[in-house]
Amino acid sequence: MSLFSNLSTLFGAESSDSADKKSAKKRQSKKTRGNKNNRKNFKKRSKSATASVAKSSAAIDKHEVVREARAKAREIIVEAKAEALSIRSKAEREAQDEMRKVENQQRSLDDKLNRVEQKLNSIEQKEENVSRQRQKVADQQKKVDDLKQKVIDELEDVSGLTTEEAKEVLFSRLEEKLSRQLAVFVREKEEQAQAEADEKAREILVDAMKHGATDDVPEYTVSVVELPNEETKGKIIGKAGRNINAFERRTGVDLDLDMSPTEVRLSCFDPVRREIARRSLEKLIKDGRIQPTRIEEVVSKVEKEVDKILLEAGKKLCHDVGAYNLPVELMRILGKFKYRFSYGQNLISHTLEETKIGIKIAHELGLDVNTVKMGCLFHDIGKVSEEVEGGHVELGIKIAKRFNLPQPVIDCIAQHHEDEPFSGPEQMVVYIADAISGARPGARYENYDEYVKRLQSLEEIAMQYPAVRQAYAIQAGREVRVLLEPEKSKDNDVTVLSTKIRDEIKEKVTYPGTVTVTVIRELRGQKVAK
Repeated sequence: MSLFSNLSTLFGAESSDSADKKSAKKRQSKKTRGNKNNRKNFKKRSKSATASVAKSSAAIDKHEVVREARAKAREIIVEAKAEALSIRSKAEREAQDEMRKVENQQRSLDDKLNRVEQKLNSIEQKEENVSRQRQKVADQQKKVDDLKQKVIDELEDVSGLTTEEAKEVLFSRLEEKLSRQLAVFVREKEEQAQAEADEKAREILVDAMKHGATDDVPEYTVSVVELPNEETKGKIIGKAGRNINAFERRTGVDLDLDMSPTEVRLSCFDPVRREIARRSLEKLIKDGRIQPTRIEEVVSKVEKEVDKILLEAGKKLCHDVGAYNLPVELMRILGKFKYRFSYGQNLISHTLEETKIGIKIAHELGLDVNTVKMGCLFHDIGKVSEEVEGGHVELGIKIAKRFNLPQPVIDCIAQHHEDEPFSGPEQMVVYIADAISGARPGARYENYDEYVKRLQSLEEIAMQYPAVRQAYAIQAGREVRVLLEPEKSKDNDVTVLSTKIRDEIKEKVTYPGTVTVTVIRELRGQKVAK
């Protein structure tokens, strides 16, 4: 751009120089004509001459500028040519470098293609070798098969048996040989497993009973209140019996004052109400003010105290067995176990003992410990239900469903007396733990009259069959041993009769734990040599 601008400046200066020359000639011709026409005005001519001289000097300066511009233009042109040559040579060098790189890459690609072709050729050769080897192997396998078939044909000709017949003979002999060994082995393993199972079962039960031992000893109590003197009995009765009537009506408990002059016996099927009545009567006797109004106040106060006692007892039972976050109302129902006895065995002690045994057995057998724990804890909850109609199993199921207990726990409650078939091993463990806790010696007791009556009932049930010679209730009524007349019975009658006696005992007799029926038929021949 600088080169073209300098050239345009140079040409512009030359055009202006030629124009100045023409204008000078015109002024000179005019000056000559003016001198001839008007010589009088000397001053004007002198001024014109001065201006002409100045213009001529200016023209001379312009000529010098033009020469300098032309020289500079030539220098610029020379520099431009040199720069163009430099750019051209640089571009040619770069082009040569790029060509060399392209040639090198082309040579590298050619080398790689050659190596790939060599590898492909090698692979093709290997495939041809493998194909030839496969064909050789197939030919050899065919030869082997032909030879094998030839040997089999020769063996069939020699033995006179086909291949299938030979297999049957071989397998039958092998089976005959191994069956005896297998039977002996199976019998030995069964005997070993039975012995180990019995021993392991005894260990589990003994260990579970050891862990199930409780610190509480079952209490054998009756609701009896001691009187300080006979006059107190009259205060309890009151004028026209108003005090005793008010007390019985408020507590729902019957008072028996005729058993002894110094004691009062309380009678009620509800153990909690009986406990409220006992505490209330003791407070009234201690206070000395026995009257209907005072009876109302004392009984109301004692009900609140007993309600707190029940809740605390329920919480303690749940914490002792490791059951937490249960509804408060459910724990209050469990607290009623404190005043409930089954054949003299306190329900709290029985439940705590049974739960510990069940948890230990569940751990040993790898069962669901939580299901067993909750099943043992709630299995007898129906015994403290406020409903009257229905057995304790049925009432317990209702309570469990009311509090949305899990179905496996409800099954434990429903099946712990074998009223339903066991739905799982956890339910069976609850049944076993209940039987261990209730049937162990000293766990339960009953009064003497009922005990004798139960023993007599067991013997009478067995003696009603004609083939029975004698029946004995032994082990505190936990076993009935029946002796048969061998002349009036057969060996098959032993099993049939034991089943009948067992079913009748289950139907007619109420008993704690279990009763074992043992039927014996023995034929003896005896002669005396003299």
